[in-house]
Amino acid sequence: MIKYLRLLLFPFSILYGIVVFLRNKLYDARIFSSEGFDIPVICVGNLVVGGSGKSPVTEYLVRLFPGYRIAILSRGYGRKTKGFILADDTATADRIGDEPMQFYRKFPEVTVAVCEDRVKGVRLLEAQHDLIILDDAYQHRAIRPGFSILLFEFEKLLHPQFLLPAGNLRETFSGYKRASSILITKSPEAISPAQESKCLTKFDGEWKDQAVFSSLVYQDLVPLIAGKQRSCSSLSEKTTVFLLTGIANPKPLLSHLKQYTADIRHHDYPDHYHFKEKDILELIHAFEKDPSAEKIIITTEKDAQRLLGDTLKELLLNLPLFYLPIQIGIRAKDKTTFDQKILDYVSNHTRNR
Repeated sequence: MIKYLRLLLFPFSILYGIVVFLRNKLYDARIFSSEGFDIPVICVGNLVVGGSGKSPVTEYLVRLFPGYRIAILSRGYGRKTKGFILADDTATADRIGDEPMQFYRKFPEVTVAVCEDRVKGVRLLEAQHDLIILDDAYQHRAIRPGFSILLFEFEKLLHPQFLLPAGNLRETFSGYKRASSILITKSPEAISPAQESKCLTKFDGEWKDQAVFSSLVYQDLVPLIAGKQRSCSSLSEKTTVFLLTGIANPKPLLSHLKQYTADIRHHDYPDHYHFKEKDILELIHAFEKDPSAEKIIITTEKDAQRLLGDTLKELLLNLPLFYLPIQIGIRAKDKTTFDQKILDYVSNHTRNR
């Protein structure tokens, strides 16, 4: 069915590809203007619609620069507001988006802002900061970042990819050539030489030589509202997990949890889904009627931001609900080179601090 749908949509993908190709050529030729800045600006992005692990990469960069005055600038996908907004004590996922809300809660020392117009956003932030990280701005050509990290999911690289609307590519695959560094995310810990070769053959020259592999590193389970952290190893084959997700690709999370228990009841919603009261009541009803002696509700850290609104939080107060944070782990042989390239860029472009 998907194959035939792609065939029907393929002509539209060709038209879309022509438009995007011409747009990029006009930016490359400086016919369309793009603005650069004298402050280090790092863009974290991808070529596809949906998650490739941008949030943990953004967090990785924050940890790479302790002591720097850092601002994270996002468009705030899924928010119900417009314009430039600085995150503060009144911030909610509805106001600034779930991922910016996650950054704000996790890094109180970092400025988090949202703005559809990245040039305007950077202008408003640059004077007070040493480094600006652009979350998901690779296709925002009006701004010219000093360093771009482009993400590709390991599994998706192993298969053919198509332009919108037949597939999920936002632009032609050759767009990777604008990147300063290519990061292959969600890789298995053990990559076979054949798999590595198949991934790398997609790239040319310097990009192929400098592509870096990374994997997801799951942390301890954190209570959403109250309680103590617990490790995933505290789950057993007797544990029933009620998994609540609204992310683009929950497969890696499912694979991780299946190491501990096969009994997973997945309540799966689209990426950035705004959970409704009826969704949570359905989850609670399923949880309460289940006879298992050991049971737990798990969600992602991004989804957790959308559960902390007053109405939903009230419903969840007395339940064993935990979120599972993730970090990225750069492959050992790649880590030093990857880090140093970013550190060198920032040190060479930092103003007198």
